[in-house]
Amino acid sequence: MSEIRATTISDAAGTGPVTLTKQSAAKAWVDFNSTPTVNNSFNISSITDNGVGNYTFNYSTSMVSGYAVCGGSGNTGSIRALSPRSASGATSVTVYTGETLGSTFDSTFNTASVHGDLA
Repeated sequence: MSEIRATTISDAAGTGPVTLTKQSAAKAWVDFNSTPTVNNSFNISSITDNGVGNYTFNYSTSMVSGYAVCGGSGNTGSIRALSPRSASGATSVTVYTGETLGSTFDSTFNTASVHGDLA
């Protein structure tokens, strides 16, 4: 069996680490609570509280249009609706937390991941 061990994999030019731009990996993810306070994240610069169960994730690096967001919430809810805030060079996405029957509420524990391509 072969084994590869490395601390850094360089880009083709040898000038820095490889970036995930066209690969099937989450390009952003966040773990947050209803305050909203970010507990941990990748490519999320901040979260805006737009009202009860309505949050906007602001990206550190923009996404191109046409990406998918999935997530879940604690309590009895789930992240149930997702809509991009801008069609091209998307800088953020709005999500709603709540029950599947349509009512939104500030869920205590929330996670989300974004899949697509960085701009």
